[in-house]
Amino acid sequence: QVALEESGGGPVQAGGSLRLSCEISGPVINIYAMAWYRQAPGKQREKVASITAGGSTDYSEIAKGRFTIAQDDTKKNMYLQMDNLNPEDTAVYYCAAGINVFTMRYWGQGTQVSVSS
Repeated sequence: QVALEESGGGPVQAGGSLRLSCEISGPVINIYAMAWYRQAPGKQREKVASITAGGSTDYSEIAKGRFTIAQDDTKKNMYLQMDNLNPEDTAVYYCAAGINVFTMRYWGQGTQVSVSS
């Protein structure tokens, strides 16, 4: 059974940085892409960044230039380096995995990121 677990969230001041991690446990079968999403209070969940098994990355406008997505060689660990954070980045961040960047089948429970001004 596949499970995803995020870590690395927490409080940070505006302008600061955080590095989120996502670990996949269980058989990595039919998982060819992973992504980070976030959901702020009262808002819909939105995609932050994605990465394929081949290493191709894609970023939303909110993430370009500030966030970096990466994965390790095992493809069981994914990271999101977030720099120059601002209060609008406050949200629960979720990692997801699936067969492609448009079809995420597995989701983590989320990790809270809180940015204070």
